[in-house]
Amino acid sequence: MNDTMRSGLAACLLGISILPGKAQTKENTKAKTPNILFIMSDDHTSQAISAYGGILASVLPTPNIDRLAREGALLTNCFVTNSISTPSRACILTGQYSHKNGVYTLSDPLDPASPTSAKYLHDQGYQTAIVGKWHLGTEPAGFDYYNILPGQGEYLNPMLIKKGDWSKGKNGTPKQTRYPGYSTDIIASEALRYLETADKDRPFFLMCHFKAPHRPWIPAERFKTLLEDVTVPAPPNLLDTYEGKGEYTRILKMNLEDMNHRDLKGKPVPQGMTRDEKRQWIYQHYIKDYLRCVAAVDENVGRLLKYLDENGLAENTIVVYTGDQGFFLGEHGWFDKRLMYEEALRMPFLIRYPREIKPGTRNDDMVLNIDFAPLFLDYAGLPAPEQMQGTSFRKNLTGKTPRHWRKSFYYRYWMNADGAHNVPAHYGIRTDRYKLVFYYAQQLGMTGSKDELLVPEWELYDLRKDPLEMHNLYRDPRYRNIVKKLKKELLQQKKQYGDEDSGRPLMQQIYEQYYW
Repeated sequence: MNDTMRSGLAACLLGISILPGKAQTKENTKAKTPNILFIMSDDHTSQAISAYGGILASVLPTPNIDRLAREGALLTNCFVTNSISTPSRACILTGQYSHKNGVYTLSDPLDPASPTSAKYLHDQGYQTAIVGKWHLGTEPAGFDYYNILPGQGEYLNPMLIKKGDWSKGKNGTPKQTRYPGYSTDIIASEALRYLETADKDRPFFLMCHFKAPHRPWIPAERFKTLLEDVTVPAPPNLLDTYEGKGEYTRILKMNLEDMNHRDLKGKPVPQGMTRDEKRQWIYQHYIKDYLRCVAAVDENVGRLLKYLDENGLAENTIVVYTGDQGFFLGEHGWFDKRLMYEEALRMPFLIRYPREIKPGTRNDDMVLNIDFAPLFLDYAGLPAPEQMQGTSFRKNLTGKTPRHWRKSFYYRYWMNADGAHNVPAHYGIRTDRYKLVFYYAQQLGMTGSKDELLVPEWELYDLRKDPLEMHNLYRDPRYRNIVKKLKKELLQQKKQYGDEDSGRPLMQQIYEQYYW
């Protein structure tokens, strides 16, 4: 990146103001119950947040999001339990795995009667609101106010559904109102508008959910030429040939070469290229549009932080920034998520709470998205209800990790061979060093899934020796005892979380034939 571009980018990203606000002296120091501002972007992965380092950190810095790490804490091992948007959002709200909250796939709505963190906080006296992407099928429940995108929503001139309009459209459908402009800017503006009207004498719980940087990665006009003359560094395993990996790699539709005309903004792929040349060419177009979308997200996070500063709210407001799961940015030659590889499994999580969390905290404990709801309730002075399967990590953030904190966790992706990306259903366990994955590849009646003729198979990765997950060690005799131990632990966790497949005869047959 040349000096002119670097200074221009800095102006774009830093211009919102990342300096302390003017109204810190107006902080309500008597307030004990904290406000909670939960900011989540769709498919924003930690590889594209400069506070996490990595090959993109200097290409597109994210100073406003990074500010939360500098003034609070950054989690290095935050993970999703089902790496797909709708299920992850349900897990975050309910504190439960998919098999408990009933949201297994993109086609499953969240039952409005489900107990959620928003409902418990509302009952505790919080003002509750959500703006932006909802993506859970049914009308948001437990919120005093909402203004949400229908489904995925649009990047440009999006439609929104405001509370009170859910059944006011044609034939009882939601009434939608068009907002001119760019979705990321609009969602931030709606969040700020809500904060302006909120009761200053009561705490708020505001969920601000950006659509970006979800596919098809349409940037704001002001960022359309950002990085235009830059060659973005590629991940070292961009050209993975999948040697030793499962048969599923043959049927996946997540290769960069699978991107369509809309993804590439109409740019034709040059003819006569080899697979590797085509992959490298597509990567440059893909990653630049993705990062251009991230630039607008970071800019608008700056707007939200500036508002808290200038209105005396920063000291007593917990601010969280995360993505709804991880995402492949060319690693293994892939885009999207779903698979249990690190890039899709790992969520970014940055949190600031000046009253409790020391600036510059870095936490390496294993945290899951089902832990978010218990954390919010803990900060509000509420115990986690019995049905929540997650655990508050409030103590972890102050350097007091509970003695028996988890050392491994269970993951399950249910949406077998959906057609769009053709990822097989699978589950597995990840420890601090190893990852064992079982691709059972069965539909099991899941909505949005289909049958795919794949033989169930296993993968094992030694993350210490092979952090890029290039070498499947499942059949390596040196790891035989490790595999046996991990399989036992996997069964224990399936039992612990109530996901034993005992009511599924097909799975019982698969266990008998393929588990041991």
